[in-house]
Amino acid sequence: MKVVILAGGYGTRLSEYTHTIPKPMIEIGGEPILTHIMKIFKSFNINNFIIAAGYKKEVIIDYYKNSKEFKYLKIIDTGKDTMTGGRLLRLKPMFIEHENFFMTYGDGLCDVDLNQLKNFHFNHKKLATVTAVHPPVRFGELEIEDEKVKNFEEKPQAKLGWVNGGFFMLNYKIFNYIENDNTLFERQPMEKLVEEGNLMAFKHEGFWKCMDNLRDKIILDQMCKENKAAWKK
Repeated sequence: MKVVILAGGYGTRLSEYTHTIPKPMIEIGGEPILTHIMKIFKSFNINNFIIAAGYKKEVIIDYYKNSKEFKYLKIIDTGKDTMTGGRLLRLKPMFIEHENFFMTYGDGLCDVDLNQLKNFHFNHKKLATVTAVHPPVRFGELEIEDEKVKNFEEKPQAKLGWVNGGFFMLNYKIFNYIENDNTLFERQPMEKLVEEGNLMAFKHEGFWKCMDNLRDKIILDQMCKENKAAWKK
């Protein structure tokens, strides 16, 4: 089964690194986060990767050109300024009618059970499944009783609410929902799917973290250093 990884954006909120390399090539624990993402899939024997590259694509190509670990890896130039939906649409010729496939972002790590996700997707028979996760809260959370702090959690996950955690499963018909390069996948396509009842949520209560900024990178680096990288199988 194929895996599309969106890896072509500018990553402006990590400009400390992205002025020379694309965001998915920023290293976590000595390896690009893109490698970590692919290893998540490989741990479930899913190893047919299509990287939707764009900004500084040559860095990705050069790094993986002689890779034996990811021998079923294709790196496709989907344009520098193409939006997420447009990147996916440019890959349409690589799929056949009725095919189902995974898609995720090049900056998110998760310990989701991909076999359960796949089974959920096939069982509900809708066009798209998104992995829903609890977002980490921005500030530490205080539990207070009679004005005394009873518990303090530095970075808990929000107890309520769900967000798009990536790790989608999509059917070939998804391409009918994308108009052109300027289509943001998270807007018109997903909104249309919701209207039709064609988007299902696979709820994941475990680890999830997106490398959105420098602090996120530092946290993920520290998790690797302390052998607490929850996404590793």
